[in-house]
Formats: sequence, structure tokens, C-alpha cells
Amino acid sequence: MRIRAARDVELTALQDIERAAGLCFRDIGMPEIADDEPLPLGELARYVAAGLAWVAVDGTGTGADAEAGAAPPVAYLIADRVDGGLHVEQVSVHPDRARRGIGRALLDRLAERAVREGAPALTLTTFTEVPWNAPYYERCGFRPLDDGALTPGLREIRAREAEHGLDRWPRVCMRRVL
Repeated sequence: MRIRAARDVELTALQDIERAAGLCFRDIGMPEIADDEPLPLGELARYVAAGLAWVAVDGTGTGADAEAGAAPPVAYLIADRVDGGLHVEQVSVHPDRARRGIGRALLDRLAERAVREGAPALTLTTFTEVPWNAPYYERCGFRPLDDGALTPGLREIRAREAEHGLDRWPRVCMRRVL
């Protein structure tokens, strides 16, 4: 598995990955999440242009095909800068490639970038009672934040999520100190 910067020509593949990864929410009684559309292409392009989008592709990263980026993405991560840190906006792994450490590798790549930029932490918001959400992120070094510890940017993110209806299920902000 190789992680590299996402490319504009891959944006529809990123949407497809998110749709496929979201289907498992239907199995746990969250069909609204399963049916939620991924970010529009223009929004994804903004992350690519900002250098805040990465993909995982099959292969070792050698040979002409790897150099040309011929292998399609199987997972992706996009991030924002929020209150001096990097915030995981979305990380999705195609279910055919789940449970192989790909999501963790993407998070680690983001952590490397954050350290290079001098950011003190990574943050994210997630569902507390979904096994592949908060419990998974805890295993990846993230810790829940109490509401009183939320920065202004994180409070704004949570407010947008509530407007989108995500507070129908318990959610939490989490932080991974670097």
C-alpha cells in the first residue's frame, strides 16, 4: 500500500469510496448516514489544491505504473487547518480493503505533515457508539475532548454538524497530541 497526494482526476473515485464505506452504517441502524452524499467535486478539489488530501493506492510505489499513478485509490483522507492544528475532515476506506491498517496509515501521514508544520495536534469529530469510529480512533491515539476543551473552530464544526443532523446520534470531538 502506498500513500500519496490525491489528484483532481481521482475525485469521483473518492466519492465512490465514501459511498461504499458509508453503506455499513445502514447495518447498524443509521441509514441517513449511509445515504448521505459525499462532498461535491468542487469541495474535494479545494482540498487537493490546498495539499490537504491523500489517497492510499495498491502497490509498492515502484515501476512506471506507480509513477504514473495508474493504481486507483482504495482510501482517502482530507483535512483542514483548525485553530493551529490539522483537523480530519473525512477518512474513508473502501470496505474491500478495510481492517488492513490503511486508515491508520493515512492518519499517520497527516500526523507527519502536522509535525512538519509545527501543529501540536490532530483533531476530528466522530460517532461515539460506532465501533469503527470513536473506539477505533482511540486505538489510533486520539482522546475525547470535553465540551469545555473545544476550541472556537471545533465548536463551529460541531454546530455545522448539528445543522446537518449528525447530532441525532452521540458524537464527540477527539484530539491526538503530536
